[in-house]
Amino acid sequence: MKPHPFLVPYGNVPPAPGMQRRCKLLALSAVLCLGMVAGMPTATHAQDVWPSKPLRLIVPFTPGGVTDTSGRLIAESLGKRLGQQVVVDNKPGASGNIGTALAKSAPADGYTLVLGFDGTMVINPHVFSKLPFDTAKDFAPIGKIGDATLVLVANPGVPVKGLADVIALSKTQQGGLSFGTSGTGGTPHIAGELLKIRTGANLTHVPYKGGGQAMTDVLGGTIPLVYTAVAGAHGHIKSGKLKAIAVSSAQRTSALPDVPTFVESGVPDFVVNSWVGLLAPVGTPAAVITRLNTELNAVLNDAAVREKLRVMGIEPTPGTAEQYRDEIKRDLDRYGAVVKAAGISIE
Repeated sequence: MKPHPFLVPYGNVPPAPGMQRRCKLLALSAVLCLGMVAGMPTATHAQDVWPSKPLRLIVPFTPGGVTDTSGRLIAESLGKRLGQQVVVDNKPGASGNIGTALAKSAPADGYTLVLGFDGTMVINPHVFSKLPFDTAKDFAPIGKIGDATLVLVANPGVPVKGLADVIALSKTQQGGLSFGTSGTGGTPHIAGELLKIRTGANLTHVPYKGGGQAMTDVLGGTIPLVYTAVAGAHGHIKSGKLKAIAVSSAQRTSALPDVPTFVESGVPDFVVNSWVGLLAPVGTPAAVITRLNTELNAVLNDAAVREKLRVMGIEPTPGTAEQYRDEIKRDLDRYGAVVKAAGISIE
C-alpha cells in the first residue's frame, strides 16, 4: 500500500516546475545580498572615515595679504597630507570678525577650519563693544602656524639711530612723535601702546586703512615712524629707504640679522609678535583635532614650506594644540590690559 502523500518526507517530493524556478531565484538573490552586505562598511565605520570629502578653510581677510597667502600655503600642503583638498574661502569684513563668526556657526564635523589671526582672536574681543563670537568658548585650537615678526621703522631723515634716540626725541615733541600702523586695534597698534607704557615714550598713534598707505607715508616723510610686519618693510630696509629701529621678537630675525630686538635695546621682556594659526568650531571630535595637529606639524617641519613662510616674514612654530590654547589665553589676558590702559575701542 502506498503511504499517504502527507506522510511522505518533504525532501522526497520534487517541487513543481514553477516552484523550482522561484526557489532558484530566491536562492540567487540571497547570495547576492549577502555578498553586498559583506563588502559594505557599516554605518559606524563609514562615519569613522575622516576626511571623506574636501575641507573648507575660512580666511577672514581679503586675498593677497600675508595672512591669506600663509593660509593658502598651509591649505595646499595640508590637503596633500590628508588626501582631500582644503579649499580656501575668503570671508573678509569687520577686522576679521565676519569670517570668524561664520566659522563659529559651522558644523563641528572637522570639515570647516578657520585661520586664526591674533588681531581677530585676542585683540578684537577687547576693542569691539560687541563681538559675534567668544574666542575661548567657541573654538577648538588646532595649532599655531607661526609668528610674524614686527619692526619699528623710521624715515631716514628722522635724527635717530636706535630706540633710545626715538624715546628721547619723542619727549621733545609737542603732541608726541607720530607712528603709523595698519589700523586701530591691530597688533602693531597694541605693540606701540605697550611700548609707550613700558618706556614712557611720547608717541602718537596714526591709524591707516591698511599697511600699504602707512608705508607710503613713512617713505615719503609724511610721518616719522611706522610699526609694521617685517615682510612689508624688509625690501625698503635693505635698500636704505627706511631705517629699522628694533624688532619685537624674542631673538633677532633671520630676515634682518643686523637689527636688534627691543629687549637688546633696553626694554626687558618686550616680545610682541603677530601670529597665525588654525582653529575649528568647538565640539569638533578630539580625534580629528589630533590628526589635524599632527599633519599641520608635519607641514611646518617641511623645509620647503618653512622657507616659503620665512619669505613671508613668518617663523614656523610647530607645537601642540594645548600649547596654542595656552598662548591664546595668555594673549587675551595681556592684550586686554594694554587695551584698557590705552583706552582703545571700536564701535
